[in-house]
Formats: sequence, structure tokens, C-alpha cells
Amino acid sequence: MISTWLTERLGLDVPLVGAPMGGRAGGRLAGAVSRAGGIGMLGAARYTTPEWIAEESAAAREHGGGRLGIGLMTWSLDADDTLLTAALEQRPDLVSLSFGDPEPYVRRAHDAGALVCSQINSLEDLRVVESAGVDFVVAQGGEAGGHTGRVATLPLMQMVLEATDLPVVVAGGIGSGRGLAAVLAAGAVGALVGTALLASPEADGPEYSRRRVVSAGGTDTVYTDVFDRARSQPWPQRWGARVIVNDFTRRWAGRTGVADEELAESYDKDDPDLGVVNAGQAAGLVAAAEPAGDVVRRIAADAEELLARLG
Repeated sequence: MISTWLTERLGLDVPLVGAPMGGRAGGRLAGAVSRAGGIGMLGAARYTTPEWIAEESAAAREHGGGRLGIGLMTWSLDADDTLLTAALEQRPDLVSLSFGDPEPYVRRAHDAGALVCSQINSLEDLRVVESAGVDFVVAQGGEAGGHTGRVATLPLMQMVLEATDLPVVVAGGIGSGRGLAAVLAAGAVGALVGTALLASPEADGPEYSRRRVVSAGGTDTVYTDVFDRARSQPWPQRWGARVIVNDFTRRWAGRTGVADEELAESYDKDDPDLGVVNAGQAAGLVAAAEPAGDVVRRIAADAEELLARLG
């Protein structure tokens, strides 16, 4: 068993966190990650409801043996913090407050008994969340699926590890034991994985999203905001999303002068050629639709073997 600050603080068997992927990480997926020895997180996206959080938290605990993490988008809480209130009512072990300044919310999460982390995409983000009092940071590189920054994982990880005394978890492009071993050897306390779990049967979302992740290679993603604009999702401009390429992105990504209304008319969530599949470059490592627990256990076991070779 690999022991780090993360495993000791949260009572984990493996230093892996399941990413809080909106629309994909519900109770079944979060619970499967937790049962395998990590901690899974619900993706409480802006469009979810307090009822969804309560139902999926119960499912996560049922499937995962009690451990619970919940991830929220900080920028959306600034207008309405209802989802944070709903999340804290579930007494989670871990709360992720990412994409914005978490300072107004960290004390509330601590008072509810949760550890608090924030995903960061730059050293400027690091300084903001350090001042807010988070317990650890997740250095999320631009290889990650869904909303992310523009700095690649390896340079971001090095910069963050050099610049902070906080424990650091790493995200973006990690889909195998080699990836987990690499970040642990560099000084991180764990990894956050998302894309590696997207094809798992426990993941929510349309069936075509699983097929697309399995068939995608490492070069089959693009960083864009066209799906946010098509779906009227008011993400701050600094965060685009990494998605799997399809007919929609080939037509619209990178084009200028396109009205949001035109994108909305073209978008169809039920059509694999016109709907969104958020996924990172680690899609090239996903070869089959495996149960999430098997994925977590394999990554951890392979990392342990590799690190043992290094002594």
C-alpha cells in the first residue's frame, strides 16, 4: 500500500481521487472509486439541484462504504451558494472548491468537518487558494478533460511543488500506474483521475460517450468553449474545456464571428457527432469499458510495483 499525506488524512488505501466530473460523476462512480480504496467525488455542476446532491451522496456512500467527496464550481457559488449548503448537509469527507476564489466558503466547509481542496491551473491560482486556507491543491494541467487551464501538467506540477508547502495532488493526463508513480516520485501526495474512468459502466451520461472515449486516441481532443456557448453555460472566459473531436468541433471550434444562437441551433446532446464528450488526452490510454474499481486498483498496483523498483 502506498502511504502519503492524502491516504493518511482521508484513510485511503490508494492515493487516488475520482474527479468531480459534471454530468458524469454521480453516486455510482464516486462510490466505486471509494470502494476500490481511493475517494470518489460527485460532480455538482451548476445545473444540478440540492435533491440530486442528496440522492447521489446516499448512493455514493452505499456503493463506496461511507466515504464521500463533492466537487463544486466556485464561480457559480458567488451568485448562489445553495449547492454548497446542500453539499455540506451531507457531511462529506472532502469538498473541492475550484475555478474561482474559494475564500468565502472554506470556513463553512471546515466547520462541516470536510477537508478542502482546489484545482488550480497557474501559480496565480495557487496564491489565491493558499490565502483562502485550503488543505491541499490539485495542480490540473491542460491535458485534463473538461474545464481546465492552458499550462501542461508536467511544468505546472513542477512549478507548484516548488512554490508551496501545501500538499499537492496532480491531475491531467494520468491514466495508468506510470502516471501515478511519476507524480508521487516528483513529490505529489496523489493523483486525481477522470478520463480514465469515463468509459466505466458506473459513469453517468449517454452510452455514446463511453464508446467515444474508448475509440479516441491521445490526439483526438480539442480545447474550446463552443459547447459552453451552445448550451448557455456561463463559464468565465479564462477556462475552456477539453473535449473529444467530432463534427461539431470540426465545424465550429476556432471560428470567429459565430453567434451563440447559431451554435445552439447546431448542438444536439443526443447525437454523438453533435453532442459534447468532455475527455482529456489520457483517452488514448482507455482501451475498454472496465469497471471503475478495476481501473483504480490496477493504477494503484502498477504504481506500487514501479515505485518498488526504484527503491
